[in-house]
Amino acid sequence: MKNEVANIQPQPKDTFYVDTFRPQDAEGIVRLFRAVYGEGYPIRLFYDQEAIIAANREGRYISVVARTNAGEVVGVTHLYPSAPNMALYEVGVGLVLKEYRNSGASKAMLSYLFDEFVPRNSNIEELFGESVCNHIIMQKSMELFRHIETAIEVALMPAEAYTTEKSARGRVAALDGFRCYVPKPHKIFMPPVYNGILREIYARLDDEREILLSSGSLPSSRQTSAELTIFDFARLARIAVTRAGYDLAARILEMEEQARAKNVIVFQVWLNLTEPWVGRAAETLRENGYFLGGALPRWFDGDALLMQKTECDPDFDSIILYSDFSKKLLRFIRDDRRV
Repeated sequence: MKNEVANIQPQPKDTFYVDTFRPQDAEGIVRLFRAVYGEGYPIRLFYDQEAIIAANREGRYISVVARTNAGEVVGVTHLYPSAPNMALYEVGVGLVLKEYRNSGASKAMLSYLFDEFVPRNSNIEELFGESVCNHIIMQKSMELFRHIETAIEVALMPAEAYTTEKSARGRVAALDGFRCYVPKPHKIFMPPVYNGILREIYARLDDEREILLSSGSLPSSRQTSAELTIFDFARLARIAVTRAGYDLAARILEMEEQARAKNVIVFQVWLNLTEPWVGRAAETLRENGYFLGGALPRWFDGDALLMQKTECDPDFDSIILYSDFSKKLLRFIRDDRRV
């Protein structure tokens, strides 16, 4: 289905329209990635035409393209499931050919995605995106398309990911924003140390929660259930703790050692906010050098708390933010890291 873009004057010469993926777009997507990133983009799938076609067919990536009337792909963005909850999709891997960056192509693709494609697909209940913080372009789009800022991932991506365009000197942070399409009110628990800032986040959310103060100890009869994922290029480890038990500290330390053996320097842990003892779990992490990242709505279907630790020095002064609330959240995160 085409979504014709009116009143736009792209440069240098050809008009475009926004459309869902078709197999013949794969070659153009590969060319686009090479034009923007050279050979340096870490997700190698986007340099393989057949892999792009298979990913779209299987639903691992959903590509939306900006295509000229001659069939050239001049922009692309994607939806893909990346969280434990398969009804929560990430919006990302978006790029536009340099000559079309003042054409409205990016805005047109996102408008189609958020306002037409997602409402027609009932399996997608919530969206989130990670807007890089070496510029504010995508952060402005976050506000325009009604995404609510809930977390900041400091030092998320290495500068090498931005070598071609020379847009970052050090590791780059990301601002996480969420938009709800299918509400799911549920009960969550606030760690006392983060009660104030988390309530400010939830007061802005486009969904309802019953919020209680966390209390109690980690269950003495229950082991921790956690899964480690390592992103080699980013030197990043993510630990999903679906169930925190008496051995949480030991499990986290064990997984950290596994990650360090693969040169990881940035660690993220997702805690389950539907567990009444999540406050004790957060304190356990803080005792081991972790600090706040923010809230992740619908992450496990129920919400999650993002905690993070860096074994490099985040350049907080280079983090560029657009909204007043995101700046306030960063100040809290920076102070929490100092404690």
